[in-house]
Amino acid sequence: MNGKIYDSHAHYDSEAFDEDRDEVLSGLAGKGVCGVVNCGSDLPTSQKSLELAEKYDFVYAACGVHPHEALGAPGDYLARVKEMLAHPKCVAIGEIGLDYHYDFSPRELQLKVFEEQIILANELNMPVIIHDREAHEDTFRILRKHKPKGVVHCFSGSAELAAEAVKLGLYIGLGGAATFKNARKPLEVAASVPLDRLLIETDCPYMTPVPFRGQRNDSSLIAYSAEVIAEAAGVTPDELLNITRQNANTLFGTEL
Repeated sequence: MNGKIYDSHAHYDSEAFDEDRDEVLSGLAGKGVCGVVNCGSDLPTSQKSLELAEKYDFVYAACGVHPHEALGAPGDYLARVKEMLAHPKCVAIGEIGLDYHYDFSPRELQLKVFEEQIILANELNMPVIIHDREAHEDTFRILRKHKPKGVVHCFSGSAELAAEAVKLGLYIGLGGAATFKNARKPLEVAASVPLDRLLIETDCPYMTPVPFRGQRNDSSLIAYSAEVIAEAAGVTPDELLNITRQNANTLFGTEL
């Protein structure tokens, strides 16, 4: 596989990488990885994402407050996120959205924090990285209202919902879930979404593709997801990696 991997969604700030973070990141280029967007989940992890972006040329940061962390966000969180977004290597507001599976934060608060960050993104003309778990109706209601540019990461909806996202101008992020046994929906999405609207991702250290499921994920393992997604999309893995790299460059304003 000769295509260059651009991982559009990672969490190398995670404690899962505390023992060997530098070793893992330093080794990615030799495994075909040309770019990574590291996504914050709250203010501290957003700051860590910026620090990683400063240390590694191929790493970029997304800063924002995840729905799980909405309850703990300080009153001035939006102003502090806005300060981080001014960093030259911050390319998106994220990871933001709604999670009705765990409900770690009250839904009303999730909705408020999600919408506030989308409004900020539109004011700054920046893309958003959207988390949508078991919250399709409310997520898409807000997306229809504000029409931000961005990506619905780890897309879990139907091909029909993906088509609506594309009509709204959004990208679709796919990754390790496409390799799982119950992967009917992601594969249907991969087969139906226009190639110029696909991104590929890890969500590492989570969502590790088969045959490594249960182990820690990293950007190099996108190669395994790419094989399955490419087959569904009707292209070669190298073609998929090159197309998704170009798409990520377009969305995030990078040149990798």
